[in-house]
Amino acid sequence: MNAIDYERFFKQRIDALRAEGRYRVFANLERRCGFFPRAFENHVRGEVTVWCSNDYLGMGQHPAVLDAMVVAIQALGAGSGGTRNISGNTYLHDLLEAELADLHRREAALVFTSGYVANEAVLSTLAQTIPGMIVVSDALNHASMIAGIRNSRAEKHIFRHNDPDDLGRILAGLPAQRPKLVCFESVYSMDGDIAPIAALCDVADRYGAMTYLDEVHAVGLYGARGAGIAERDGVLHRPTVIQGTLAKAFGVMGGYIAGSAALVDYLRGHAPGFIFTTSLPPALAAGALAAIRHLKHSQAERDRHQERVATVKRRLVSAGLPVMPSESHIVPVLVGDAARCKAISDALLERHRIYVQPINYPTVPRGTERLRLTPTPFHTDADIDALVDALSDVWPRLPLRQAA
Repeated sequence: MNAIDYERFFKQRIDALRAEGRYRVFANLERRCGFFPRAFENHVRGEVTVWCSNDYLGMGQHPAVLDAMVVAIQALGAGSGGTRNISGNTYLHDLLEAELADLHRREAALVFTSGYVANEAVLSTLAQTIPGMIVVSDALNHASMIAGIRNSRAEKHIFRHNDPDDLGRILAGLPAQRPKLVCFESVYSMDGDIAPIAALCDVADRYGAMTYLDEVHAVGLYGARGAGIAERDGVLHRPTVIQGTLAKAFGVMGGYIAGSAALVDYLRGHAPGFIFTTSLPPALAAGALAAIRHLKHSQAERDRHQERVATVKRRLVSAGLPVMPSESHIVPVLVGDAARCKAISDALLERHRIYVQPINYPTVPRGTERLRLTPTPFHTDADIDALVDALSDVWPRLPLRQAA
């Protein structure tokens, strides 16, 4: 039998990624307390202004968050010691879940190690363990949602992005007696558009379907207390399950779901991704708890964030740059080619000390490659000036798509 050359296969695939301009290179950026949104490249090459962080509000360096984490690690140590079922549960995990349940006005919440794990574990569990479940998913849902649905092996259907009429068409054609789960996001993180939550829930309710809302790019950022788009739009009570993250606007790490006490208890006892995973270290739970409590009562960060986002959009459009329409805090700038997207990202870093990660396939469809800007409350007018000047300098130097 001829030996299979696995190494050759790996190298060929890597070479193909390089040829397409899709080979992923990690920027060696060191965040330092007190300098956000600045970072330092390779320890020695100096300061870089970061324009693509998901730490949307800079809470990863907020004094209340840092203090809470220091106190927790000094009191409880570094690791959690195991799964929640064995030895990894602390009063901080319980307090965090109570705070999240209160944030979303639900009976209970359950914390996972990441938003990805929460989506994969919960969707796969619900779709696999409820007999006869059919899943109906938005066409642009996140990879973690797709993974959970696929791993469940349940029957699935895809409805056109943010289209309640298409959702209704699909649900109308399914057997009335079978359970159904409709899955969608609030803010779609690559285009920045926002789901019509009320309309989608109306359709789902009409056909007796559960609804699953991913709010990872909205929690902390929208609503009077930071509960997300559902809170902002007055429909916080509508989705069956709300999923969120602790790693973006809350600035730490972890994921969660919120829902009824029975649903959360069911998942606690049935979801392998929860049962068999070591729990969050107590310090992360403490930091997330502090961030949530702060943002429940402080509107200053959200107001400043929205003002900065609007200013960046306005300035880029005035400069003739191809800003894609966005209803949210996501500011996508269309490039349309993988190699060119990486080239402009490299030029911004090398020439202007501005870091924006290129977004290529499979994160976005081929032909829609882009720069994804995420302004924060800490980007100054001078930072915005520098960004616009840098893009205006780099854009004509490379054969990139021009504004229509």
